[in-house]
Amino acid sequence: MRNATKVTVLTFSALMGLAGIEHGPGEILQGSTAPAGLLFPSWPASAFFRSMGGEPAMTLVPNMLATGILAILFSLAFLAWEGLFVERKNGGLILILLAVAMLLVGGGIFPPVIGILIGILATRINAQLIGWCIHFPAALRAFLGRLWPWSFGACVLAWLCLFPGINILSYFFGVNNPAFTLTLIVLALGFLGLTVLTGLARDSKRRPALSHPEAS
Repeated sequence: MRNATKVTVLTFSALMGLAGIEHGPGEILQGSTAPAGLLFPSWPASAFFRSMGGEPAMTLVPNMLATGILAILFSLAFLAWEGLFVERKNGGLILILLAVAMLLVGGGIFPPVIGILIGILATRINAQLIGWCIHFPAALRAFLGRLWPWSFGACVLAWLCLFPGINILSYFFGVNNPAFTLTLIVLALGFLGLTVLTGLARDSKRRPALSHPEAS
């Protein structure tokens, strides 16, 4: 894999963008009404989303119909930007701003917050990563780099088990165990952190000519 950081950014920003879109229809179906408060469930009457508390979201827009439309539009913009323009100058910054917009117009809580973190990571896609080469021994970077494919795969699996896995288990099989859900959340976040770490270590090995200031 030529750029592990880029693959991580593209994969998980796509998952977060799709998750943001998913909130929109539930908000639109609530019609042209005022939200119950700053925080509200996107799908309050849906049995499929009951295990996730109705998919919480927040909005600064005083209308649920408009909130749902904006949530879909900004989530689509987030998806389009991460897929087409994330490597451009200030691409990561734009991704962060779109994630903030998702957060403020009903695109959920988890998806935009993770989207902000992914946007920060996007700023490192083509970075020289000199600090990694200075402060981390080559053997450690090599070891972490070899872990990246396994961590990446486990991370994707953990997030898919979290959504839609939890919803499917609850809706079709009656499994509703808060401890199990919490465990999946911890695993998903933990593997995401490990995937970011190992991806940066892997990419730092690709740039030996840029790793030391005296080499330039």
